[in-house]
Amino acid sequence: MSSHTPVAVLVHGGFQGGWCWVRVAESLRTQGWRVLTPSLTGLGDRAHLLSPEVRFDTHVKDVLSLLAAEELEKVVLVGHSAGGTVITAVADRAPARIAALLYLDASLPTTGQSMLDFMGDTQGIPDLFLSQANELGDGWRVPAGPPFDAAGFGVDDPDDAAWVNRRMTAHPLAAFTDPVNLTGAWETVARKHYIRCERFMIAHGEPTIARVEADPAWTSERWDCGHSPHVTDAERVANAITKLMAP
Repeated sequence: MSSHTPVAVLVHGGFQGGWCWVRVAESLRTQGWRVLTPSLTGLGDRAHLLSPEVRFDTHVKDVLSLLAAEELEKVVLVGHSAGGTVITAVADRAPARIAALLYLDASLPTTGQSMLDFMGDTQGIPDLFLSQANELGDGWRVPAGPPFDAAGFGVDDPDDAAWVNRRMTAHPLAAFTDPVNLTGAWETVARKHYIRCERFMIAHGEPTIARVEADPAWTSERWDCGHSPHVTDAERVANAITKLMAP
C-alpha cells in the first residue's frame, strides 16, 4: 500500500461496535482511503470479552495497539460520542501518529474527568447509567436499550433503527466512570475538528461546541441532525473526514 494512502481509524461510542461505521468506511474506501473500524473490548464483535475487568484504559490500549500493530502514521482519528474520550487519550499517548482528530458529537473531557463527569447532570443520564448498571448489569455493565437505543441516538428510519437495535450491546460501566489522565500532548495534533449534532438534546453539547468555537486551535461546525449521522448520513461524515486531509 502506498505511503500516500490516507488512513482513518474510526472509534465507536457507547453500546456500539465497529459495525456502526460500515457506511462511512465504504464511502471512504471508494475514495482510496485505508479505513480501520475496531470494536473496543467487550463491544460489537468482541462482546464475548465483556467482563468487570474491562476499563477505560482497556479501550485506550485497544486503539494504541492497533496503531502500533498496523504501523499506522498520519492517521485521521475519529471518535463518536463516548469515543471522543478514547481518541483524546490515544492522541495524548501517541500524538506523532495522528494527523487529525475529528470529534463526531463526542465527549471531550479534561484531565481527571471521566465521561460521566464530563456529562455533568445531563437530564439525569449519568445517574441512569449508574442505576441501570446496579439494577440490570450486576453493578459493572450498562445494558443497551431505551434510552440508549436507536431512537435515543436519533436513528428514525425503521430499517436502520432495527439494524442498530439488533447490534447494540452492553457497555462496561468502568469505561464511563474511570477518569482520563492527560499530559496535554494530544493538543499538539495539528488539526482538531468538532461536529455538533444539534438535534441531540443533551446538555453538555452546547458548552462543548462553545468551548471549541472559541479556541483558534480548532475548527468546528454544527449539523442539524440527530446523534448518529454515521448511520443516517454517512456520506456527509465521510466528506468531513476527507476534508481534514485536504491541503
